[in-house]
Amino acid sequence: MKHGFLKVAAASPEMRVADPAFNAKKIVEIIEEQAAKGTELLVFPELCLSGYTCGDLFLRQTLLDGCLEALRAVAKGTEDKRMLVFVGLPLSHGGKLYNCAAALSGGEILGLVPKTHLPNYNEFYEERYFSPAPERISWHSFGKDDDDGTAFSAGLIFRDVNYPGVAVGCEICEDLWAPESPSVRLASRGATVIVNLSASNETIGKREYRKTLLAAQSGKNLCAYVYADAGMGESTSDMVFAGNGLIYENGVCLAESLPFSGETAEAEADVGFLLHERRKLNTFREDGDDDWIDAEFVGEGDLTLRKFPQLPFVPQGRELERRCGLILSMQSAALAKRLSHTHSKTAVIGVSGGLDSALALLVTCRAFDLLGKDREDVIAVTMPGFGTSLKTRNNAMSVMQAAGVTIRSVPIGGTVNKHFRDIGHDPEERDTAYENAQARYRTMILMDIANETGGLVIGTGDLSELALGWCTYNGDHMSMYAVNSSVPKTLVKSLVAYEAKRLGGRMEVVLKSILSTEISPELLPPDERGGIAQKTEDLVGPYELHDFYLWSFLRRGDSPEKTMYLAERAFSEKYSREELKKWLVVFYKRFFAQQFKRNCIPDGVKVGSVSLSPRADWRMPSDASGELWIGRAEDL
Repeated sequence: MKHGFLKVAAASPEMRVADPAFNAKKIVEIIEEQAAKGTELLVFPELCLSGYTCGDLFLRQTLLDGCLEALRAVAKGTEDKRMLVFVGLPLSHGGKLYNCAAALSGGEILGLVPKTHLPNYNEFYEERYFSPAPERISWHSFGKDDDDGTAFSAGLIFRDVNYPGVAVGCEICEDLWAPESPSVRLASRGATVIVNLSASNETIGKREYRKTLLAAQSGKNLCAYVYADAGMGESTSDMVFAGNGLIYENGVCLAESLPFSGETAEAEADVGFLLHERRKLNTFREDGDDDWIDAEFVGEGDLTLRKFPQLPFVPQGRELERRCGLILSMQSAALAKRLSHTHSKTAVIGVSGGLDSALALLVTCRAFDLLGKDREDVIAVTMPGFGTSLKTRNNAMSVMQAAGVTIRSVPIGGTVNKHFRDIGHDPEERDTAYENAQARYRTMILMDIANETGGLVIGTGDLSELALGWCTYNGDHMSMYAVNSSVPKTLVKSLVAYEAKRLGGRMEVVLKSILSTEISPELLPPDERGGIAQKTEDLVGPYELHDFYLWSFLRRGDSPEKTMYLAERAFSEKYSREELKKWLVVFYKRFFAQQFKRNCIPDGVKVGSVSLSPRADWRMPSDASGELWIGRAEDL
């Protein structure tokens, strides 16, 4: 286990009904295979030592004895292995028969978890054989060598002694489907991982419903959920079982063994992330102690199964188109509400020919369409300055014309030079004052036009720029409503590309030109060929890295070490370790130094799970020290 990742698996072994010795042999074979892969938690199906479909054979002592022998054989198979294993068996305890899960590790039987909710409807008739779990803990004796007995309770939680955050609770099949699932209590009392030993037969539509339940259960309980389903070896007299193993984490499916595939579902659950989420969400509260059993089952395996995308804010495949449509609708609906509430006649927006202002213009046009307002009242202003290149000037004019909005052009060079004379600044000194004077004057122009026309200034800056402080205080940092403020730069590109495809025609051509333009504030004069001289990503680093770091830091609460660990796996073929470390240090330095800008940003709509609004998601003093994060990143 590294950086909180727990390697888990749900297996459905080859089995024979009422043949515990054969079943134990096949289970031990899988234990050996999974141990070689570094699996730390392995779950088998309900009643896997006997078979779920034994019928009245459950009431025969011979079968029960055979299952006990099989249990000892499987327990022995866990010797010298850093693994927690769950198997299912029928067990006679205190004169009653129970459908149980046995937790095994290091050659020992750690505890026994009886099933709480017994289905007795349709094709199920478990109450014919089994009793529901008793409310209190008791102790089961396996014979004279078991002097202290083995804990027997539906409330057991198995915790790794070296990593207390890894705490495993158990429920069995119908327990998941019941209104009051044991997993709710187990999670509220500290279990970060829930296992489910199941024998859920396959019927049309059941797999989809099963996945809905698991997504909801793992999401509301902020846990990982490992579900092992009975497979094709079960009797088919009246039912068929498909071995549909599933692994979820906080509502997200990490792995699935497809029905009838015979595969094992394997994944790496991020317990560290789950603990972060529990600390963050105040409605998740631990309400007391349960019966804890300590064991040592977590190893030091590396991350081999789980892949982390380079662009965590940008979904892949068909989901990207759906997500882009939704985000644009959210942005435009939010802006429409603000325009309506303020009785604004116009919306004023500075258009530079770059990505952010293009997206803000597209959103503003959508908002006006939504309100049934004439796009002539969208006043788009281009303000060429010292660094404006021919390409971006053409992009700006073209996108405004294609949008059908009112166009104003206000060159700023002469006025800014007069301002330099007024304050005694040498314009040959290309310092921060030289750059920021342009940004602040542009904002003043927009504000005054908005006052003149009875409108609002629409902000263009994005989430990545806010995170890095890559904006001029009281310049492009300020507006009257900021539509892009929770959209990271990597997602801005996708949104503009989506609109280009949707709108087609002249607008598509213009937006593709904007998408191919290098990102720049254009505050320094063009190079000798008239091209962009000031390239943002050369100065602050690649946005794809900063967005990855922002996601890791803000959404997941990862440490610098874990962030680097994930970045190396995501970008191993693109950036060296030295480059990743360099820009990670830059990220922390800029993030902590620039909070004063974020603490006074204008209103803006939240569209995703990450936002830097000081009124909602991120509250931090402007003078908070980042030395702890910076120092640990520099020591990597």
